[in-house]
Amino acid sequence: MTMMSKTRNILEGLVREGSFKWVLSNKSTFDEEFEEMERSPSGRRKWMSALSPIANVIVGRCSRILNVSMDELQQNFQKEASESVKHPSRYARNILEYCCFRALVLSTQVTGHLGDKNFRRLTFDMMLAWEAPGAASQPLLKVDVENTVGREAFSRIAPAIPSVADVITSADLFEVLTASTGGRLPFSIYEKYLGGLERAIKKMKSQSQSSLLSVLRLPRGERILEVDGTVTTQPVLQHVGISTWPGRLTLTDHALYFEALRVVSYDKAKTYDLSDDLGQAVRPELTGPWGTRLFDKAVMYKSNSLPEPVFMEFPELTGHSRRDYWLAIIQEILYAHKFVRKFQMEGVERDEALSKAVLGILRLQAVQELAPVIPLRCEALLVFSLADQLPGGDLILETLASMSASREFDRANACTPRSGMYSISSLAMLSNLGAVFGTEPRVGNEAGLLVGEIVVGEMTALERAVRESRDNFKKVELAQATVDGVKVEGIDTNLAVMKELLFPVTELGKYLLFLASWDDRLKSLVFCSVMSYVICRGWIGHAFGLLLVFIAIFMLLTRWCSQGRPVDEVKVRAPPTMNTMEQLLAVQNAISQVEELVQDGNIVLLKLRALLFGVFPQATERVAMSLVLMALIFAFLPGKFILLLVFLDMFTRNSPPRKASTERWTRRLREWWFSIPAAPVVLDGAKDEKKKR
Repeated sequence: MTMMSKTRNILEGLVREGSFKWVLSNKSTFDEEFEEMERSPSGRRKWMSALSPIANVIVGRCSRILNVSMDELQQNFQKEASESVKHPSRYARNILEYCCFRALVLSTQVTGHLGDKNFRRLTFDMMLAWEAPGAASQPLLKVDVENTVGREAFSRIAPAIPSVADVITSADLFEVLTASTGGRLPFSIYEKYLGGLERAIKKMKSQSQSSLLSVLRLPRGERILEVDGTVTTQPVLQHVGISTWPGRLTLTDHALYFEALRVVSYDKAKTYDLSDDLGQAVRPELTGPWGTRLFDKAVMYKSNSLPEPVFMEFPELTGHSRRDYWLAIIQEILYAHKFVRKFQMEGVERDEALSKAVLGILRLQAVQELAPVIPLRCEALLVFSLADQLPGGDLILETLASMSASREFDRANACTPRSGMYSISSLAMLSNLGAVFGTEPRVGNEAGLLVGEIVVGEMTALERAVRESRDNFKKVELAQATVDGVKVEGIDTNLAVMKELLFPVTELGKYLLFLASWDDRLKSLVFCSVMSYVICRGWIGHAFGLLLVFIAIFMLLTRWCSQGRPVDEVKVRAPPTMNTMEQLLAVQNAISQVEELVQDGNIVLLKLRALLFGVFPQATERVAMSLVLMALIFAFLPGKFILLLVFLDMFTRNSPPRKASTERWTRRLREWWFSIPAAPVVLDGAKDEKKKR
């Protein structure tokens, strides 16, 4: 009794400090609930010695929801779970997950469960219990963190409710929700998030049942996800060419609709289909009056069915968050349909994929309502958009598709159909929330110990793919941070950095030119002899391979010798500081040099064209004879001898025996080249004048 008394005192402390306020109903208090467990140790509320006090209370709540005694829950877990799941080191957390997931399956089948305060408190306390499941866990949480949960608990419990979170985006959702609370999620923010999610779902239902359906004449039973441009102070402007119209923009789960605004009504909606394979592309774009590019507040949409791109502008006084939101949700629907087409999904599988996209957009709307001032990466909260950006995102989508097709998870233990566990799909969740979507979902006990994309005590194939992808993404972020840190401003400074980085290559090039100049005849003769011997023996491939091996050995030795030491910085002598005018002149000079290079390149191409079409017959005959001679050489001589001849010709040009003849032949070749006329060029400006008119 001493142990039970201590436990009772602990739980009384939790009640006084507000950890389990959801239990304080009109009928009973937390004290009464605990006394029931104490008075009836063999009844429905039996105390599990392996669990902590908070975990016992949560399991008791789950048993009441399921109308099953705690004894039966424990016995079912013993029968259905594998030995690895029942291992003593993991037993407490796994049986807690088992009870929580079973209760969630039943609770989420109730329409409007997101608005139930008891449901909100129960799911949050499940996360609290998940962090301290065992009897050896610290029973009394500190006051400053007792009502907060961490990332792991949220990512484990929340995805069991597809409307609340998703395995792929749960980590990013948690970061957004805890942006102002130091990485811990308090109940107040969690409750506000669920409230916002409930309002977003009601908004979608009301829009889809409004007069917009009849106005747009939606033929496919589409769901209206977002509408904008109905308020005169926040119009949506459509740009096509140099024409601009204000109007109303509507996004459904299949298409984008724009209705141009007239005096008292809207024109017939223009449809931009996102579901068919029309080579669609959506990206941010600059717009302005009369086709100018001034404001970064628009979305560009183009497809094979349109003669020219269409631009949707979302004006706002500061920033472009409104545009970013619309860009993200349009891309999410587009990516969802690409996913459906890629894996040839039909029927329930197709509706399930679209349901994931819809739920992601609803969660994004809830977060925007919760924290309108927090800068968001909207795509990070959307399943298909995030998978498109993450390293290995294609593997995530492949795993998601295989799970959707089979509704089975990659795990070793066998499951029995008596567990009462169900695979909660996103489609079923939308149906349970009262938003009937596509094909009616089929809910069945396909696998025990399974809820949605979560398996009790194990990681699913999807979770493993997401974790691996996020680990790789962290490496990419760290690498990108180093890239951003070494960026410098100014053309002269960047050229100085590049010159320093290319110093070894330039020095090697200078040394080869020194050997080719025959200023040191002995070194040049030795190099020429060695390279000729290597070419004759056919060792070029071996020499190149040896060079690669040498580089690899150098890298490994450098890594071994520099362990624990900071990376050596590249020291660059900063060029003299240039003011704005000097930088503009430097840019102009660089552009002029590039223009001269392009002009020289065009002249070479025009002269080659003149030779090809016989504008200069005598030169054309010489070139033709030279090409025939080269063809015979390539046809009858082995490749290594051709390479040897080319090397000896290029390397011995400045040697004492050949220097005079090389200068003479170089002069003759230059004179011959200058004598070749360029093919004529005529600039046709008729098309440009027509476009201007």
